[in-house]
Amino acid sequence: MRIMGLWRFLKSLILVNKEVPQTRGMLYPRESETREVRSLDGIWNFVRSDQANPTQGVRDEWYAKELSKSRPTIPMPVPASYNDITTDNLRDHVGTVWYDRKFFVPRSWSKDQRIWLRFGSVHYEAYVWINGQKVVKHEMGHLPFEAEVTDFLNYGAENRITVMCDNALIQTTVPQGRITEVPNDGGMTIVQSYTFDFFNYAGIHRSVHLYTTPRTFIEEVEVTTNLSKDATVGEVFYSVSVNGSAANEADNVLHIQANLYDKEGILVANATSDQKLGGKLQVNPVKPWWPYLMHSEPGYLYQLEIKLLATNDELLDVYRLKVGIRTLSWNSQQFLINGKPVYFRGFGRHEDSDIRGKGLDNALMVRDFNLLKWIGANAYRTSHYPYSEESMQFADEHGIMIIDECPSVDTENFSQELLGKHKSSLEQLIHRDRNHPSVVMWSIANEPRTGSVSADSYFELVANFTRSLDKTRPITAAIAVPNTQDKAGRSLDIISFNRYNAWYSNAGRLDMITQNVIDEAIAWNKRYNKPIIMSEYGADTLEGLHMQPAYVWSEEFQTEVFSRHFKAFDELRKKGWFIGEFVWNFADFKTAQTYTRVGGNKKGVFTRARQPKAAAHLLRKRYFALGRDLDQCSFPDDLFTYIADLIS
Repeated sequence: MRIMGLWRFLKSLILVNKEVPQTRGMLYPRESETREVRSLDGIWNFVRSDQANPTQGVRDEWYAKELSKSRPTIPMPVPASYNDITTDNLRDHVGTVWYDRKFFVPRSWSKDQRIWLRFGSVHYEAYVWINGQKVVKHEMGHLPFEAEVTDFLNYGAENRITVMCDNALIQTTVPQGRITEVPNDGGMTIVQSYTFDFFNYAGIHRSVHLYTTPRTFIEEVEVTTNLSKDATVGEVFYSVSVNGSAANEADNVLHIQANLYDKEGILVANATSDQKLGGKLQVNPVKPWWPYLMHSEPGYLYQLEIKLLATNDELLDVYRLKVGIRTLSWNSQQFLINGKPVYFRGFGRHEDSDIRGKGLDNALMVRDFNLLKWIGANAYRTSHYPYSEESMQFADEHGIMIIDECPSVDTENFSQELLGKHKSSLEQLIHRDRNHPSVVMWSIANEPRTGSVSADSYFELVANFTRSLDKTRPITAAIAVPNTQDKAGRSLDIISFNRYNAWYSNAGRLDMITQNVIDEAIAWNKRYNKPIIMSEYGADTLEGLHMQPAYVWSEEFQTEVFSRHFKAFDELRKKGWFIGEFVWNFADFKTAQTYTRVGGNKKGVFTRARQPKAAAHLLRKRYFALGRDLDQCSFPDDLFTYIADLIS
């Protein structure tokens, strides 16, 4: 029995590098001469399943007719998390919920076109039916999925879409969780638990679109860029994949006409591909993509127009996307953009707000980017999952650098099944975001249990898989274990670490911050000889609570915690290999209920309503001072408040 137990244990440690499904298509829906886009956002009908019977709707075929014929429905906005919309206990529902709505498809769409249904994100698992017929299943929140529905639609008539969403997290989902059955006053109930410190919002979180393509269409566009050493000449390399019958006709050699336009709409480069559907565009002189505050014109974007042409130059399809021309490089000391060293100053964030939870909110997104620029940040990490495609486009336009993180958080109990889904989440993320100039780094996990026995082989497989998909960006992970216990850092290009001195360790002791931060950063660098980022630090702060001398939870304490970290960072910057500081968090956010959280996590420098706490003003002075020192940017006129005209 002991031998069998040992064999089962050893078998659990053996991880095999298996293939994962490859994403196809998924270009962001954009209208053109050959494409139409229609939004299905709005008010949908909604039903929750019984927690004790989550598959009843599938067995009883609720998708075969209107949901209201099976259960009473309530209205539910899309996109939005469903948890905070109602006044009952829907917030803590575990298991499946159902959505449906009706829509018309014009008769004109039936002519020589293909129709696609695309979801920006459904958390966590989704099953979709059109007119009672299943069209797609997708597992993984925060990432898009689509299906061709050409043959499932009624043209010139009414159609019905039905979605079943399951929010359950277990040990083989990404992220992980546990489902348990526990006694309550009514008997037994289902409880979802998880170790990560943000609320497990669920539902149709991002926009739903119908869009058309020609029968033969541009399915994928991959773009990479390069600059000459003096940054005066730029190169744009493009590769196109095509879907459709015309691509397989021997006597019809397809080719691409690629046109590049500047911000004023002036054509600056063009090229015609061969039948391999790829090529290069040269821009001279070029305007490189620079991060915010590193250049007077940050976030400069060109528009790349891709035209798919048949042998006789017949126009088959047109797709356009924004392109930023820049280079990335890194070594054991530095991270560089366009040959210039970068010092990251920014935040960990969350997609989180009152009422709509993690639902896409364009007003909130614009407000957040205004605040990022107001405070002088040049970067953020998409902690702890991929953010909306719209926010990635906004980051491109505003020159905000992104450390793009997959949904793997608090990863533990490493298994073959978990490894496959972890890799799949990265494959989907990189496929979606590879063309964004703002994305400068991939984060393959947040606070994984990298001290455990199989962490070494697990993260070596994950990191190598990530590099196989994209060699143009470095790889990091936000690590929380002590450097002496870590087994993942050797597989990373840049080391990021999270530590909460004077909060989770030595609570309240402001005199135990600066040297601890310096010592730990030095230890990480000494062990791995790689650039170091402090990816999380901070303290919970209740807005309006003031105490002098500083005391935990007060605004004075948060300000002091920041100041002591700043002193450490400035000492570390002198060493040449410390390349960034990220506050946790940009804004307060909701968590699961616990006695350690008063309405959620309060470590934000902004409230959940996006208003500044006292520390925001200190941080603003810090970030702009760094910008002036490192990148020669100017101070905003309102950075310092007038005090007195002192005459000696």
